[in-house]
Amino acid sequence: MSQGSRKTRKVAPRIGLIGLGAFGRLIAAHLGGRFALLGYDPQVQAPIKGVIAATLAEAAACDVVILAAPVPALREICREIRPCLRPGALVLDVGSVKVLPAQIMREELPEHVDIVGTHPMFGPQSARGGVKGLKIVLCPIRGHWTRPLAGWLRQTFQLDAIIATPEQHDREAAMVQGLTHLIAKVLVEMEPLPRSMTTVSFDLLMRAVDMVRHDAPEVFYAIERMNPFVPDVRRKFFGLAADLAEHLEHNGESRSSR
Repeated sequence: MSQGSRKTRKVAPRIGLIGLGAFGRLIAAHLGGRFALLGYDPQVQAPIKGVIAATLAEAAACDVVILAAPVPALREICREIRPCLRPGALVLDVGSVKVLPAQIMREELPEHVDIVGTHPMFGPQSARGGVKGLKIVLCPIRGHWTRPLAGWLRQTFQLDAIIATPEQHDREAAMVQGLTHLIAKVLVEMEPLPRSMTTVSFDLLMRAVDMVRHDAPEVFYAIERMNPFVPDVRRKFFGLAADLAEHLEHNGESRSSR
C-alpha cells in the first residue's frame, strides 16, 4: 500500500496524572489500560499498574492533564506546571468543591489551555463494584471540551455526566456532601456503635458512614471549609438540631407555653 493511500490513524492522547493518592489510583485503574498514562506524585515511590512514572514536567506536557491533588495544594501546582503546559492541552481537576478550584485555574493557568472542572460524585469505596451509573459533574471553565467529554464519559464508562456551573455544583454539594460528611464525622466520634441488633435504616446509615470514614482528612476539610455555601447549611442544621433538643428536653412543650 502506498503512503498516500494509507488511512490516517488517530493517535490516543497522552494523559498526565498529577497526584497518585486514593483517587488518583482509582483514575489510573480505569484509564491506565486505555491511554499512555504518565503519573507524578513525590509521595508515591512504588510502581502503580497502568501508570508510567514521570516527572512533574513530563506529566504536565501531556495532551490531557488531570490534577488529582488536594484543593489546598492546587494553586501551587498550577504555578509549577504553567510553563510546561502545551498549547491546546486540556486541564481537569477532580476536587470536591468547584468554585475555588475554578477561580484558581482561571488565574494561574495560561490562556492557551482549555479547562474543565470535574467532580466524580464517588470515591474508591463507592466505586468498588464499578463506576457504571455513578455521577460525575463537569463544570465548563475555559474552552469547548465540556460536552464532548461528558459524551465520552457516558459512552465509555456509562457514567451519569451532569453539566453545571461551579456555583450550581457547590450550592447542591453543600447539602449533599456537607451534611453527609458532617453527620458521618459525628457518628464516628460516637463509636463503638451497635452492629448486630440494628434496623435496616440504621444499617443504611452506617453504610453511608463507612463510605466516607476512610477519606483523607483533606477531603473533609475541602468539603466543610472550602465550599462557600456550606457554613449556612451547617448553621441551619445545628440550629434546627438545637431547637429539637430543647423541645425534647422540655417534654415536647412549645416555647410559647412556658
